[in-house]
Amino acid sequence: MKDYFKTQKGVKLVKDTFEKKLAEKLSLIRVSAPRFLKVGKGLQDDLAGTQTPVSFSTKFCEKVEIVHSLAKWKRWTLGKHGFRQGAGLYTDMDAIRKDEDVSPIHSIYVDQWDWEKVISKEDRTEEFLRKIVKQIFSALKETESLVESELGIKSTLPEKISFIDTQEMEIMLPDLSPKEREHEVAKKFGAVFIKGIGGKLESGKSHDLRAADYDDWTLDGDILVWDTVRQSSMELSSMGIRVDKKVLLRQLKESGLEERKELEYHKAILEDKVPLSIGGGIGQSRMCMFLLQKKHIKEVQESVWPE
Repeated sequence: MKDYFKTQKGVKLVKDTFEKKLAEKLSLIRVSAPRFLKVGKGLQDDLAGTQTPVSFSTKFCEKVEIVHSLAKWKRWTLGKHGFRQGAGLYTDMDAIRKDEDVSPIHSIYVDQWDWEKVISKEDRTEEFLRKIVKQIFSALKETESLVESELGIKSTLPEKISFIDTQEMEIMLPDLSPKEREHEVAKKFGAVFIKGIGGKLESGKSHDLRAADYDDWTLDGDILVWDTVRQSSMELSSMGIRVDKKVLLRQLKESGLEERKELEYHKAILEDKVPLSIGGGIGQSRMCMFLLQKKHIKEVQESVWPE
């Protein structure tokens, strides 16, 4: 019972601290966000088409869907409310992913900080992407230090985050699967940003699936850490510089999804009605699990689990 109270105290400490530091470092304000969206506007994240959203009807709307993530809604909101360049938003995102394969780090209930900020055309570079990754890692490191001083849980993160490209990984470790490569680089570096997810590598295969209509597959990636408790890699964040007009058209064509050009959200990008942006999602329960050194996500999150 005592461990339960210590864990709950730790969960609040991690969430309150990291949220504040993330907002300060990236110049973000907290906003309210939807738990469900109307179908047909293109704002829903289809997770590369691999999962079916939970949906229901209302007395006034034939079909609405529980959000999978807020990747597109955030960028739409930046434009709708006139956020200036360099400013952005973050919010608590709660999702139900009923098709998720549950595991010690996966739940059908997904909770994350979703964030997005306005950038310029000149910011659409790998250098800028790395700068933002370093700022997020700095917020994580400072949170870890506070957890160590307040709860006595020893820090495990390296001083700096490393960077590697998915094509580099394929060349270095050609006989391993993408997940096995992630395991090896996370173990080697302790914390690493893997860049370039979604597009095809020289082998003709993608490192992993990524929806075609929000991240630029050449300027996106995942933040992974080495989980010393489970002795395995753990993804804490998926993020990237978002598509511009040219990249959106190319990635829709590559994915055979050109009909999406007619959706309201996609038209807004093509007609310059939403700003260029960078954004991502950072797992709340994942981060609590990692920093509080828990073996299973159920120790920091209430959900439904198989026996």
